[in-house]
Amino acid sequence: AVGSERFPRAYLEIIAVDPEAEPAGGRARWFDMDDEGLRAQVRTHGPRLIHWVARVPDLAQAVDALAAHGIDRGERMQASRMTPSGLLEWQITVRPDGQRLFGGCLPTLIAWGAVHPVDGMQASGPSLRALRLAHPDAARLRAALAAAGLTAIAVEAAPVPAIEAVLDTPRGAVVLVS
Repeated sequence: AVGSERFPRAYLEIIAVDPEAEPAGGRARWFDMDDEGLRAQVRTHGPRLIHWVARVPDLAQAVDALAAHGIDRGERMQASRMTPSGLLEWQITVRPDGQRLFGGCLPTLIAWGAVHPVDGMQASGPSLRALRLAHPDAARLRAALAAAGLTAIAVEAAPVPAIEAVLDTPRGAVVLVS
């Protein structure tokens, strides 16, 4: 868990795929993990921040609000798994093509059931101080985030999409970038 006063239920999850494995069910992998351009960047520059997921109180409402802005955030899927803290249940938006939107700056949306994953995690030391987004169409990204109810995230105009997470650690600030 990397929760902070500003982001009390935040956690960092590192996701990777087995490059030798085929996607399950004939679907594209989530978060553009099948995109050859993204794979080449990771091979060249190493692992990095490429996307984020945001909790919303009403997933259907957020998906509909984005659709009203002409944005297809994807299908709502039900998922669950058992953990030592209990059954985790959630709904998550997943695009059939696996694409991230706005270069990864528009988050995948998630709505947790009765148990949140942070409930079973210990504080890890680092805490999330800031999450910043940059995009060539910053105004449209801001409008999309607002439509989904995500207004606390800073968005700046920039020539290329970028995500920056600033973590406070016992040894000082660490910045993860896309």
